[in-house]
Amino acid sequence: MGASNETMVTEFILIGLSQHPRAQAVFFGLLLVAYLISFLGNGLLILLSIADPRLHTPMYFFLCVLSSIDLILTSNTIPEVLANCFIPRPTISLSRCLAQMYIGLLLIVAECILLAIMAYDRFAAVCQPLHYMQIMSWRLCISLVIVSLSFSFLITLINGVLQPTDFCGQHIINHFGCELQSFLKLACSDTHISEIFMHVSSLFILIPPFGFIVVTYGRIGLAVLRINSTQGRKKAFSTCSSHLTVVSIFYGTIMIMYLKPQEKSVSDKEKVISVAYGALTPMLNPLIYSLRNKDVKGAFWKLLGRKLSE
Repeated sequence: MGASNETMVTEFILIGLSQHPRAQAVFFGLLLVAYLISFLGNGLLILLSIADPRLHTPMYFFLCVLSSIDLILTSNTIPEVLANCFIPRPTISLSRCLAQMYIGLLLIVAECILLAIMAYDRFAAVCQPLHYMQIMSWRLCISLVIVSLSFSFLITLINGVLQPTDFCGQHIINHFGCELQSFLKLACSDTHISEIFMHVSSLFILIPPFGFIVVTYGRIGLAVLRINSTQGRKKAFSTCSSHLTVVSIFYGTIMIMYLKPQEKSVSDKEKVISVAYGALTPMLNPLIYSLRNKDVKGAFWKLLGRKLSE
């Protein structure tokens, strides 16, 4: 009976940066700003993409899906992390922990695939402008999103099936929230198969899409060099470099977390790195991809003018 009681877990303790009060105060301020910008930027982009008929194109359809993923991803974790900054001993229930972990995993895998799809969309728009709507038909766009979400669900489901059931120690998660690597470190049961699947799936989820994006933007860059207008080339290179910067931050930080050899405990450095793909890229995506765009600005002022006239 004593052995079984050890494995009955109802909640976990989250450490975060509680051992560094000053760093935690700075972290709270930066994370709050990032979340507000992400929430407002992605929310606004979703609203404009739905409300303005001029934005009913494949590009903005994918951007709307990306913003929806980022909005759910940040809301899944960040509000709770912010609240925990004021709690001396923050805890999270087992059910909430599992929900947070697997929702986050599903959305991150979906975003990895979606960013590659968006790169192909831009390639078709720049390199095949006359056949763009034939290539990126609505049927193909919707099918690509469904496939990416289905694959993400499958990966998440397999991780759920391989989830450990027995836990050791004081049930302390050395992180801001429930994250797969930290969760597996608490298991008493054998996690060898779970860890192998995590590493193998990470390789397939991260390396091919990122490589495809780099190659695709390389081909876009070659097409841009053929543009006669100097101003047009500068604008196109500026857009491509901005996209690649955000993509590199997103993929780079996840690769650091999931492709490197695993240690017994999570360092404070790794916790901060996880914030880059969990909070920084969702904040940058709407700013880089679309809110600087002339069409989006026009849709915003049109919507604002309509609201004021009412």
